Amino acid sequence: MTPTLAGGAVLLICAITVALSVFVLRLSRRTSDFYVAGRAVSPARNAAAIGGEYLSAASFLGVAGLIYDQGVEALWYPIGYTVGYLVLLVLVAAPLRRSGAYTLPDFAEARLESRFVRHLCSVLVVFIGWLYLIPQFQGAGFTLRLVAGAPLWLGPLVVLVVVVLSVAAGGMRSITLVQAVQYWVKLSALAIPAGVLVGVWWSTQGPGLQVPDAWLFPATPHREDTYELYRTMSLVLALALGTTGLPHVVVRYYTNPDGAAARHTTVRVLSLLAVFYVVTVVYAVLGRAYLPTLEDGVRPDTVVLRLPAEVVPGLGAEVLVAALAGGAFAAFLSTSSGLSLAVTGVLNQDVVRPLLARASHGDHSEVAGFRMAAVISVVVPYALVGVFPEVPLAAFVTLAFVVAASTFFPLLALGVWWPRLSVQGAAAGLVTGAVLAIGAVGVTVLTDGDAGWPAALLAQPAAWIVPSVCLVMVAVSLRTPHGIPRSAGRTLVRLHTPEDLTGHR
Repeated sequence: MTPTLAGGAVLLICAITVALSVFVLRLSRRTSDFYVAGRAVSPARNAAAIGGEYLSAASFLGVAGLIYDQGVEALWYPIGYTVGYLVLLVLVAAPLRRSGAYTLPDFAEARLESRFVRHLCSVLVVFIGWLYLIPQFQGAGFTLRLVAGAPLWLGPLVVLVVVVLSVAAGGMRSITLVQAVQYWVKLSALAIPAGVLVGVWWSTQGPGLQVPDAWLFPATPHREDTYELYRTMSLVLALALGTTGLPHVVVRYYTNPDGAAARHTTVRVLSLLAVFYVVTVVYAVLGRAYLPTLEDGVRPDTVVLRLPAEVVPGLGAEVLVAALAGGAFAAFLSTSSGLSLAVTGVLNQDVVRPLLARASHGDHSEVAGFRMAAVISVVVPYALVGVFPEVPLAAFVTLAFVVAASTFFPLLALGVWWPRLSVQGAAAGLVTGAVLAIGAVGVTVLTDGDAGWPAALLAQPAAWIVPSVCLVMVAVSLRTPHGIPRSAGRTLVRLHTPEDLTGHR
C-alpha cells in the first residue's frame, strides 16, 4: 500500500497532539494543574478523556483481532473492559475523589498513614504502568511498518517523543484536553471506515454475509468445558476488577470537582465505551468474511488495517487505511500519555523530588522534577520493548489488568469500605497479590502450556488470586489491630460524606 496518505495521517495526529499540549501549557502553573488538572474537569470532558486513554491499542486493534482469531468467545474482552466501570461506579468513584489525593500511593498513605504501604503502591504503579506501555509501543511499531513501510523501531520512537512533549508541557491539564479530543478522533477513525465497508459489502453481496460456522461456534475438543468456563469467568473478573486498580484510570477521578461529578463521569464513560466496542465487532465479522485465513506470521491485530484493501479497491482503500492508521496512533498516544502521567506523578513524588531536594538542599522546581520524571516514565518501557515477546495486544494488556486486580482492587475496596484494615494487612495483601500475579504472568508469557487445570489457573489467575489477597488482608488485619490507624473512622466518614454536607472539595 502507498505509504504517503497513511504516513500523513499519523503525522497529522502527532502534530495535533503536540499543538493542543502547547496550547494548554499557558494554563498549567500550579502543582495541582500538573497532577489533577486543578480538580476542575467537567464530567463530559473527563468521560471523553477516560475513553481516550482507556481505549488503547488493545481496544482499537487488539479486540477486533482477538474476536477475529478466537471467535465470538472473545466478546468477553469488551464486556469485561466495560463492566469494570460499573464496579468503579458502585464501589470507589466518589470516595476516591473525596480522598483529596493526587495518586494511588497518596490515597494509600492518607488512608493507612504508612510510608511503607505508600512505597509498595509506588512500585506497583510503576510496574503496571510500564507493563501496559510496552504493548502500546509494540502496536505503534507494527502499525507504522504495515501502513507506511517504516522500520519497526520508528513507531515506538514517534510515540515516545510525542508523549514526552505532551506530558511535560502541561501535565494533567494538557493531557485531559488531548485525550478528550483523541477519543472522538479514534471513534470517527474507526466508525466512518466501518460504515463505508458495511455499505460496500451490502451493495455488492447483500445481507448474506458468509462467516464460517467454526468461528461463530468454535469447537475446543482438546479442553474440558469446565476449563473454558473457569477461563471465561476469571477473565471477566480480571478485566472488571483490574479496571478499578489501573493507576491511569484511578487518577482520572481525582480531577473531578466533587464525588457526584465522579459518578456522572463514570455513567458517561459506559456509553462511550459501548459505542466504541460495537464498532470493533464489525471489523472482526467482516474480517472473517473477507480474510478467512491469514498467512503464517501475520498478526491478527492487523486485520483492522488489512480489511479495507480486501473490500474497497484502489484509492478508496488507501484513504480508509490512512484514517485507521491515524486513529490507531491516536490510541497509542492517548493511552501512553495517561500511563506516563500516572507513572510520572509517582516517580516525581517518591524518587525524583527527594533526589533533587537532597542535591539542591531543597532549592528546586516542582515542575522541573515533574518533567524529568516524565522522561524517565517513557524511556524505560521504550528500552524494554525488544525484550518482550510479541503477544497479541489485548492478551498482553490483560496481564496488566491481572496485576492491578490482584493488588490495588483489594486495597481500594477494603480501604474505602472496611475501617479495620491495618497497615500490616494491607502490606501483606499487596505483597501476596504482586508475587502471585507476577509469577502467573511470567509463567504465562514464558511458557506455552495449554493442558489441564494448572495451565488454566495460571493463564487466568484472577479468580483465585483476588479472593486469596482479600482473605490475607482481612486475616492479617484481624490479627494486628494495633496497626489500624487511629484516624481510620474519621477518614472513612470523609470518603463517604457528600461535599455539600461538609463544605470540603
